[in-house]
Amino acid sequence: MASIGIIGTSDSFYSELDYDNDSKPLVAALEARGHRSARLDWHEDLDWSAWDLLVLRSPWDYTLEPRAFDAWLERAGTASRVLNDPALVRWNMDKRYLAALEAEGVAGVPTSYHEDEESLTRALDDLARGDGEDHVVLKPAVGAGARMTGLFSADSPAALSLGREILAEGGVVMLQPEIPELSAGAEKALYLLDGHFTHAIAKGALLARGGGLIGGVYQENPVVVETSEAERAFAERALAAVTRATGQQMPLYARIDTVDSAEHGLVLLEAELFEPTFNLHLVPEVVDRFAEAIIARLPQQG
Repeated sequence: MASIGIIGTSDSFYSELDYDNDSKPLVAALEARGHRSARLDWHEDLDWSAWDLLVLRSPWDYTLEPRAFDAWLERAGTASRVLNDPALVRWNMDKRYLAALEAEGVAGVPTSYHEDEESLTRALDDLARGDGEDHVVLKPAVGAGARMTGLFSADSPAALSLGREILAEGGVVMLQPEIPELSAGAEKALYLLDGHFTHAIAKGALLARGGGLIGGVYQENPVVVETSEAERAFAERALAAVTRATGQQMPLYARIDTVDSAEHGLVLLEAELFEPTFNLHLVPEVVDRFAEAIIARLPQQG
């Protein structure tokens, strides 16, 4: 019998709108297969060496404490085996990895990165036509849950204001043109285990024009959706590019976010490699497949 920890954060962090639906069924499936398993909070002062394998699932508050989370990766990764691998997690925490994947031939949304206000101001000026029709998205390169993310007209003072907030926190600003299909809720999240497609989810549009979130709160509305052969192949190519760019083995799990854009074609929005919810409550048939994939990654005994 092996011991397998499923890593999340404290119960107080979750809400009815943003809840970990993956850990409980995974723990139950692993227990049913004869392994000791529990959902653990990465903040806890535990003997991590007591666990044969630690599987990151929902450490969603890492963006609030990135240095503490990095230190946890070091401690836990030294004491036990962590999946996905800490080196891959560190690479994935900063969304500038998207540039590395573009270099590997994975098409993405045109993105510029800004470490100072002067650079950001120039870029916004270049994108603005002055009629308020050109919209842009700003967000931090290290972030999750749409925190400090906004959709504005490029010439809006609010766009620069959000950029200043990100810079003031020591962050790097990502600037992208609006993708109309994305604003209309056409994003698809494709999930993979060991590099193979399992299912896809659409969660609807999140950002309100002029800043903030639709309805004023972060609320996904996940539904299972069909995918084309081209979309599945794109997701698998994107994940293969991750292994080339990082020199890492195929991740245990991944979520590849895509949108099919009239202007740019099928593009990568994000490759989430350490904390994507799989929405297992919507696809219970994937639970056993996920549990078996985890068990197959257990360190060999003896």
